[in-house]
Amino acid sequence: MFFKLTIEYAGTNYCGFQKQFGLQQKSVEEALEAAIHKLSQEQPKIFASGRTDAGVHALGQVIHFNLNKKFTPYKIQMGLNNYLREEDISVLSCEEVDENFHSRFDAKMRHYRYRIINRKAPLTIEKNRAWHVAQKLDVEEMKKAAEFLIGEHDFSSFRDAECQAKSPIRTVKKITIEKLGEEILFEISAKSFLHHMVRNIVGTLVWIGSGKLFAAEIKKILEVQDRTKSGPNAPACGLYFLKVDY
Repeated sequence: MFFKLTIEYAGTNYCGFQKQFGLQQKSVEEALEAAIHKLSQEQPKIFASGRTDAGVHALGQVIHFNLNKKFTPYKIQMGLNNYLREEDISVLSCEEVDENFHSRFDAKMRHYRYRIINRKAPLTIEKNRAWHVAQKLDVEEMKKAAEFLIGEHDFSSFRDAECQAKSPIRTVKKITIEKLGEEILFEISAKSFLHHMVRNIVGTLVWIGSGKLFAAEIKKILEVQDRTKSGPNAPACGLYFLKVDY
């Protein structure tokens, strides 16, 4: 039986979604595997729609796996949430799917959200849940800059040095930036992303919002295809894997 789960997690206490051998800090994947084993006495391989780094959160991560024993989706959801009660992970939904379904390869669009709290005072309630930027940011300038990133481009300037993707070409479908009081929300959608691409884009947009660069300069940053010319890698704590379209 093949099951598709939508899960949420706070990534602060995990080394990322994927297992990292040699690290004491466990991954989201390891916590899920342990819960599935306790419920089913089986150890299936988990497939995720996307990998998230240490400290990155998820509101709608999708995984799938296969069990030999028969379970209802309800029992899977309730059982896993019971075994995950000491973890920062929750199963939001579970459904039985066809054996041909693949959470990663069938994804048509992935959506990320990045949260900034733009105020002088340090964060307490939102600590590890958003990036605190004390300097006032010009949201309108960031919006102008973001327009240059929409469409198909070589995103080498926004790619981590250790990115293993064969091609730096990606197509960004949408970028929105919205200010809600002290909070600035970025949402970016694409079929796939390069390693650290979203965080590097946000870091560069913050440079523009703080006046270190003009909005139009982001076009030149794209063209030079050089990571050293773009802004800082925004902290992991503000990034959320929002949802996946199938």
